[in-house]
Amino acid sequence: MSKSRIFFYFCLSFAGGIFLGSFLPEFPSATGKILLLTGLILGLILISVFWQYKKIAVLGLCILFFTVGIFWQKTAAAEILNSELKSFNDKNEKITLIGIVNDEPVFKEKNIKLQIKNLELEIDGNWKNVAGNVLVTVKRYPEHQYGDKLKITGKLETPPVFEGFNYRDYLKKDGIYSVMNWPEIETIGSGFGSPILKTLFSFKNRLKETAQKFIPPPQEGFLEALIFGAEENISNEWKNKLNFTGTRHIAAVSGMNITIISALILNFLLALGFWRGQAFYLSIILLVFYILMIGAPASAVRAGIMGGLFLTAQQLGRLSAASRAVVFASTIMLFLNPLLLRLDIGFQLSFLAIIGMIYLQPIFSEFLKKIPSFRFFPLRTTLAATFSAQVFTLPILIYNFGYLPLISPIANILIVPFLAPMTILIFIFSLAGMVFSPLGYILSFPAWLSLAYLTKIIDIFSGFPLASLKTGNISFAFLVIFYLILGVIAWRLQKNQELKFLRY
Repeated sequence: MSKSRIFFYFCLSFAGGIFLGSFLPEFPSATGKILLLTGLILGLILISVFWQYKKIAVLGLCILFFTVGIFWQKTAAAEILNSELKSFNDKNEKITLIGIVNDEPVFKEKNIKLQIKNLELEIDGNWKNVAGNVLVTVKRYPEHQYGDKLKITGKLETPPVFEGFNYRDYLKKDGIYSVMNWPEIETIGSGFGSPILKTLFSFKNRLKETAQKFIPPPQEGFLEALIFGAEENISNEWKNKLNFTGTRHIAAVSGMNITIISALILNFLLALGFWRGQAFYLSIILLVFYILMIGAPASAVRAGIMGGLFLTAQQLGRLSAASRAVVFASTIMLFLNPLLLRLDIGFQLSFLAIIGMIYLQPIFSEFLKKIPSFRFFPLRTTLAATFSAQVFTLPILIYNFGYLPLISPIANILIVPFLAPMTILIFIFSLAGMVFSPLGYILSFPAWLSLAYLTKIIDIFSGFPLASLKTGNISFAFLVIFYLILGVIAWRLQKNQELKFLRY
């Protein structure tokens, strides 16, 4: 058993412990204590007594890592449960706090949402530092910016749980467990944030303003979703159409989109005549540039890491070993924030999409070998990547949105191959519009035309009588069983591909 394989098992064990811990009662409970103590004792016994038997000793270490994963997840959850800030929720009395806007404000038509941290809370006339973040909803004007220091007076509330959407868990993964709506607010300073992030956010806002100047809705909303992963300017009607057609992924900066787009750019550069090494490094540079251009949100950084690992595995010619790198990267992310595994659908989709492409893309490429692949338009590669990612992400989408998109493959065939050139075209248009307005006006027409094509496809397919099948709520146990079966099938198919290769 190689060292890399042993390390891979340790990472899986740690992630498995985090997974189980997310379903256990709040820590410290009697069940949790017993489970942790049992895992600790069993692991130590296997290591100390059977150290000379390598496989048993590795099993003991895996049990220890599994136990640590449970403890790590429950510790993170306990920080929220025992938060001093949370104790002020729902008291029906106003409090005053001072904090800094620590993330990019979300501007909507009638309000702004601000994440506030570095909090000082006024208690009985004295100011006290408290840990935690608050999501504050304020009036659209006057505007507040990243790095502003604000004095806020209002009522703290527990985030609500809506029908079909657990907003409380959605915020919890970002360390937000208190919200404040329409408070009295006063700006007492500015420039407290990172200068680098402030510059990135400013540049991103200029790109948005350029798009809004030249592109009308609904195409403008899709432009922001496609480039920035921001759905604020997409109406609920269009969001439902995306769900019906199984194309909701195009409105998110996900590992699936980032990886497919990166792979297409790599193939495009190869078609232009670049050497493979040159095309690889240029693709990585463009990937990093893209993430910085959109403000480097956490979701994009995680997706970029996944996509970069996939490209690296391709470059090294070891696509089958890429799963270990992806699991390792995911373990690091979970170590930093163990709440991601259960609460962040974007993290789930990114991980599953990459795993699907690693194990199934070669199989789909073989199955689609009669599909032509043109020099500047690698259709077969695009379809194989899209299908393999969708197979692994479909169960999660059904579980979260309650729809089985029956025509998703056809809709994605007509959309996904054009995402990379569409994204590049939109960036060129936006940058040109920022530098020289008349040039932006000229380039706005091809940008609008590409977005109009996208919206037209979604509109047409969402109107089909059997575009999707409403599944309702499916149990989590069914989801786990489905992925276990899917994993076994993928593993067997890959083994068959390896045997077929060895026979030649």
